[in-house]
Amino acid sequence: MGVKDILLNLPEVAGPSERRLPFNEKLKWTGVVLVLFFALGLIPLYGLGENSLSQFQFLSIILGAEFGSIISLGIGPIVTASILLQLLNGSGVLKFDLTTPDGKKLFQGVQKGLAMAFIVFEAMVYVYTGGLAPNADGSNLVLVAQLAVGGLLILFMDEVVSKWGFGSGVSLFIAAGVSKEIVIRLLSPLNSTGSLAFTTGEAPVGALLAIFYFFVQGDFRQVLANLLVIGTTLLVFVIAVYAQSMKVELPLSFGRIRGHGIRWPLAFIYTSNIPVILTAALLANIQLWARLLQSKGFTFLGTFNPAGGSTGFISLINPVNIVNNLATASLNFADVVPRIVVYTLIMIGGAILFSIFWVKTAGQDARSQAKQIMSSGLQIPGFRRDERVVESLLDRYIPALTVMGAITVGFLAAFADVMGALTSGTGLLLTVMIIYKLYEEIAQQHAVDMNPMLRKFIQ
Repeated sequence: MGVKDILLNLPEVAGPSERRLPFNEKLKWTGVVLVLFFALGLIPLYGLGENSLSQFQFLSIILGAEFGSIISLGIGPIVTASILLQLLNGSGVLKFDLTTPDGKKLFQGVQKGLAMAFIVFEAMVYVYTGGLAPNADGSNLVLVAQLAVGGLLILFMDEVVSKWGFGSGVSLFIAAGVSKEIVIRLLSPLNSTGSLAFTTGEAPVGALLAIFYFFVQGDFRQVLANLLVIGTTLLVFVIAVYAQSMKVELPLSFGRIRGHGIRWPLAFIYTSNIPVILTAALLANIQLWARLLQSKGFTFLGTFNPAGGSTGFISLINPVNIVNNLATASLNFADVVPRIVVYTLIMIGGAILFSIFWVKTAGQDARSQAKQIMSSGLQIPGFRRDERVVESLLDRYIPALTVMGAITVGFLAAFADVMGALTSGTGLLLTVMIIYKLYEEIAQQHAVDMNPMLRKFIQ
């Protein structure tokens, strides 16, 4: 059996026999996976000693992970495999014919094989570089095995959601982690040490409660800082929803039925949240690698210091929190502004790069869309039925929407990060886009078979 045969016969979750699953069935499986995800995050690694990754809480949110638990790898290996495969396919090193079923199956097999390889590789890196070190009675191999099992569970849970639930598991895990963080950062009555804040006289973690606490204390700088945090979160939410709803609609007609046609929508954020997921995951992986390499004495990516700062390249991809600096009266514009500009450009550049690659590999380019339109029996009114005519029209919009949408999401993510939103700005933007896309999917596909009360709410 060759490598190709192995890739085509990797274990997978069986898909449903029905062409279209009912709403309640999808809701059930999505809920089951979500509960399982939170439950796995509560299972600590057996034999774990030092957890050096615990300080990277914001990275764990982006990676859909819980450092120190059995799902410490999160979606990292899945996204890393996707990034690598897109780069190889986009550069022409590997060629996949995504227009045929066999080509798509091979592409998916290679992606899953790479994800499995990265699960084992990243598990070994986390353990053998000291990120997750065993205790005196523990073993490196035992920790690696647990991380690998957790990574495989995440991989197959993602597949369950993709085939039996709403959206994808990768998106679901990010949204779940970010939503939990927002609720905690907004409403938690606990202080930074985990005790009930009002019994210890310390400020609560929840920004909404902290506003009242600092107002009573007369610390209006902290009141302003917490108001800015909540305001930034709401602003990013509103702008992201508005940008998601923007579309270019192309009028098309049915060639054989005169007088009947539809409008073919092209979303302004054409590639949705995929480029931001890939960019954020790439930056998160670089920071994790920098921390792990630093523990072994290699500092070419930069260094982290105990106070929370950083130097070198990682300082450029680690956003400055303007609100936090304002609250502590340590805002230095000469130092902050260049870092903000560089970080914003990196986010925008990464989003553009991955948007272009995603359009080519996901069948969203003008040629693929033209084939889909023609196979649906549609054509451009006033023109003869020709795929080249449709492709030419789409070429006017798709490249521009790809770049402009990427610039928008890259800038929004960077803006939320530097303004210190209730959670990671990138995670917040991703969650808004994920939930909006989920809303659209439910409204379009399940308007008839959902509960009447929920249908009224959705519509």
